[in-house]
Amino acid sequence: MSHKSGAHPIYDNFTQSVLNRKLQVALGIAVLTLFVVGAISYRGMGVSDESYRWVRHTHEVLENLQELLSAMQTAESSYRGFVITGNEEYLQLYRSSIVRSQEEQTVIRDLTVDSPPEQARVSTLERLAVQKVRYAETVIALRRTKGFEAAAESIQSGEGQGIMDEYGNLIRAMQNEELRLLVFRDADSKRRLRQTKTLLIVGTLLGLFIGAGASWSVQRDISKRRLAEGALFVERERAQVTLNCIGDAVVSTDISGNVTFLNLVAEKMTRWSRQEAAGRPMSEVFRILDAASRETIPNPMEMAVGQNRTVHLPSNCILIRRDGFEIPIEDSVAPIHDREGQPTGAVIVFRDVSAAQAMSLQMAHSAQHDFLTGLPNRMLLNDRVSQAIILAPRHMKSLAVLFLDLDGFKHINDSLGHPIGDKLLQSIAKRLVNGVRGSDTVSRQGGDEFVVLLSEMEQSEDAAIAARRMLQAVAEAHSIDLLDLHVTSSIGVSVYPDDGIDAETLIKHADTAMYQAKENGRQSYQFFKPSMNVRAVERQSIEGSLRRALERQEFALYYQPKVNLRTGRITGAEALIRWTHPIRGLVSPAQFIPVAEDCGLILPIGNWVLREACQQARAWLDAGLFLGTMAVNVSAMEFLDENFLKGLFAILKDTRLDPKLLEVELTESVLMKRAESAASVLKTLRENGVQLAIDDFGTGYSSLSYLRKFPVDSLKIDQSFVRQITSSPDETSIVAAVISMGRSLKLRVVAEGVETQEELSFLQAHRCDEAQGYFFSRPVPPQQFAKLLEAGILETVRA
Repeated sequence: MSHKSGAHPIYDNFTQSVLNRKLQVALGIAVLTLFVVGAISYRGMGVSDESYRWVRHTHEVLENLQELLSAMQTAESSYRGFVITGNEEYLQLYRSSIVRSQEEQTVIRDLTVDSPPEQARVSTLERLAVQKVRYAETVIALRRTKGFEAAAESIQSGEGQGIMDEYGNLIRAMQNEELRLLVFRDADSKRRLRQTKTLLIVGTLLGLFIGAGASWSVQRDISKRRLAEGALFVERERAQVTLNCIGDAVVSTDISGNVTFLNLVAEKMTRWSRQEAAGRPMSEVFRILDAASRETIPNPMEMAVGQNRTVHLPSNCILIRRDGFEIPIEDSVAPIHDREGQPTGAVIVFRDVSAAQAMSLQMAHSAQHDFLTGLPNRMLLNDRVSQAIILAPRHMKSLAVLFLDLDGFKHINDSLGHPIGDKLLQSIAKRLVNGVRGSDTVSRQGGDEFVVLLSEMEQSEDAAIAARRMLQAVAEAHSIDLLDLHVTSSIGVSVYPDDGIDAETLIKHADTAMYQAKENGRQSYQFFKPSMNVRAVERQSIEGSLRRALERQEFALYYQPKVNLRTGRITGAEALIRWTHPIRGLVSPAQFIPVAEDCGLILPIGNWVLREACQQARAWLDAGLFLGTMAVNVSAMEFLDENFLKGLFAILKDTRLDPKLLEVELTESVLMKRAESAASVLKTLRENGVQLAIDDFGTGYSSLSYLRKFPVDSLKIDQSFVRQITSSPDETSIVAAVISMGRSLKLRVVAEGVETQEELSFLQAHRCDEAQGYFFSRPVPPQQFAKLLEAGILETVRA
C-alpha cells in the first residue's frame, strides 16, 4: 500500500512534467506557428492593400491618359473641320479641347510624380502640345487670310499629322506601360494570394493538432485571410472593369504565346470571345497581314518577348477578323515581367484606324481637288503637267495646255444667284471631262476658269480640234432648275515644248492666249504667240493703273454735240470718257475700256461717268444753256448689274436732273444677251422718262421683231456704214435702208462718225434726223462745249 501510494505521486509528477513540457513545447510551437501564420497573414494583407493602391493608381492614370488623348483628337478634328467648312463653331470646340488637354496634362504630371521616366514623357507631351497648337493656329490663320486651298496645302505637308502621330504614340506608350504594370500586378497578387492561402491552411491544421488553445488565433487568421481574399477579388474585378472601359483592344498571352485575356474591345474586333480564345495560340486569334504584300506578319508577341522590349507593327498592317473581314490597325506590344524581371508573357494594345485613314484620304483629296466640281485643282494640275512633260520626250509626243474662261458667267451668277452659277459650273465641268480622253486632265482653277491638259499629242492640230469641240460643248444650252442657260467660252492654247518647258510657263502662256481670244471676239480659241507676252504685260500695266485712276482723278469727260440735220441746232451731247495717265499721257478708250470690263472696274468707272455727266448737264441748265439730251454709253456689265436701275435713279435724284434729259445708249449685243430681262429694264427706264438709244446699230444681231419689242427712242447708225457713203458708193443702200426702217418705226435716226460734206449731203438727202462727228466738232472739254451751246446752232449744217 505504502509502496503504491508513494510511487503514484512521482509518476504523476513525472507525467505532469512531461505533459507540461509537451504542452509547453506544443504551446511554443503553436505560438511560433501562429506567429509565422500571423506574419504571413499580415504580409498578405499588406500585399492586398498595396495591390489595391497600385491598381487604383493605374486606373486613374489610364483614365486621364485616355481623356488627354481624346481632348487632343477632338482639337485636331475641330480645327480641320474649320479648314474644310469655315464654320467658327469648330474653333470654339477646338479652344475648349486645348484647355481640357492642358488640365489633363497637369493631372497626369501629379499622378506620375514618383516616376522620373513618366515625368520625362509628360514633359515631352507638353512640348508636343505646344508645337501642335502653334501649327494649328498657323493653319487657322491661313484659312482665314488665304482660303481653303492654302490651309489644305499646309495640312497636306504632313507636319501637323506628324506631331499628332508622335503625341498619340507617346500617350499609347504610357498606356501600354500602365497596362503592362496592371497585368503584372494582377498576376503577382494572384500568386501571392495562393501562397498565403496554402500557408494559412497548413498553419490552421497545425493549430488544430497542437491544441484548442491556438484555435482562436487560427480563427482570427482565417478571418483576415478571407478579408484579404475579398479585397483581392474586388481589385481584380476593378482591374477587369478598367481594361474593358478603355477604347483600345487589349490581348495578353503567357510565355508560350497562348492567349490568356481579351478585353471587350478586343473581343469585338477579333470576333473571338474570351472563353473561346483562352489557351489558343496568338497567331490563331490575332491574324495580321501586310496590306500591300498580303503576306503574314511575324507574331509580334514573340518579337516582344524574344527581344525583351516594346515593339510596333508596320503602319500598313490589317487584322483578319474571325469572319474574314479586314480592319486596318496600329498597335504596340510589350513583354510582361515578374518581380525578378523575367518575361512571363506579353500584352498587345491595338486600335482600328479605319476612320483615321478615311479622314486622311479625304483631306488628301480635298487638298488636291476642287470642292465644287471634284476636278483636280491648281496644285494637282501642276503636278500632272510636270509628269506629262517628263514622259513626252520618252514617247516622242507633245502635249498642250488649254486655258478656258467663260464669257459672261458673272452676269448669270449675279442675276440668277450663286447656287444656279455653281450648278452651271458643274454642268460645264462634266461636259469638259466627257470631251477628253481618260489620260487627259480637266482642272478648275477657280471662279469660271478651267485648264485642260492634253497629254501625248501627235500634232498641234489635235489641240485645235479639242478646243473647237470644247467651245461647242460649252455653248450648247445647259438645263439648270428648269432654265435653259447659254454661256460661251474663250480658250487659249500653249504647246510643249514650243511655248514653254515647265508647267508654270505653259499655263501662263495659255492664259495669255485666252485673253487674246477674248479680244478677238470671244467664243473662239487662240494659240500662244511670243508677241502676246508684250500685250499681256501692257494689259497688266493698264489694269494696275486703272485701279488707281479714279482715286487720283485722272479721268475726264469730253462732250460731242449731236446736230439736227434740218435746222443745224445742237440737240444734245454724248459724254465720252478720256484718261490722262501721269506717265503714258492720253490713253485711248479702245485700250482701257475692254480691260476695265474684263476686270470688273467698268462698274465704278461707269457709275462715275453717269454721275459726272448728269452733274454737268445740270450745271449747264442752271447757267441758262439749252442742252437737249445728255447721252451716256452703258456697257453690258453695267446694264446687267442688279443695282443698275437703283444707282441710275439715285444719281438723277442727287443731281436734280430731269430723267427726260438723260439718254442711255446700249449696243444691240447688250440687249440681245438677255432679251426678255432687257425689255423689262428698258420699260422701267421709259416709264420714268429716260430716253433710250441703240448704239452702233447694224453691227449686232438683233432682229426686227425684237427691235419692235424694245421701247427705244432712237437708232444710231454705226460709223463703219457711214464711211461707205464715200469709200464705197455702191454699198450705201445699208445706210438708206436703216434710215428708212427707223422712220417707219417712228424712231429718231442718228448717224455717227460724219466727217465730210459728201456724207452730210447724203444723210440730208435721205432725211436722216441727226448726226455727230468730226465734221461738226470733235469731243471737247466742258468749257469749250459750253461755248457751242451758247451759239446753239452750227452754221456748217445750214450752209
